[in-house]
Amino acid sequence: MSLMMVIISCSQTDTTVSDNINNEAEIEIIGSTISSNIGWFKNKDFDLLNSIVAHDSNFICVHPTDKVIRGYEQFLSNSEVFKNPDFIYVRHELKDLKITLSKTGDVAWYYCVLDDINSYKGQPANWENVRWTGVLEKRNGKWVIVQHHFSFAAE
Repeated sequence: MSLMMVIISCSQTDTTVSDNINNEAEIEIIGSTISSNIGWFKNKDFDLLNSIVAHDSNFICVHPTDKVIRGYEQFLSNSEVFKNPDFIYVRHELKDLKITLSKTGDVAWYYCVLDDINSYKGQPANWENVRWTGVLEKRNGKWVIVQHHFSFAAE
């Protein structure tokens, strides 16, 4: 197992690469894709957001509440809330990011702890210390998120 720095909010990234694939550049791209799944909101770059999620009915996103987004079409309609000018990005940080690349090199999974700091109508709208896991697949030469899950630890 190798340890490398990925420039994602100054966090260390622990990477596991199979014996058949030793590609730190690939891990860095995957790390950037994961970070962009939150960081797109800084400039409300919906093109970036849409470029990093799977555009099919198998996409799934599980929120820490009872919300489960199933498929790209539902993802698009759910994203509309972020267009509200009262919803403002402050910062995000991925802590303890661990990325594992499959032996075939076309699937990766990750774990981290997320701080997603925002405001809505001047009030904090934060997800702090959220456990975040997910799966990416390399499609047509580009990494896309096909599944991810956010959860709060039980107190």
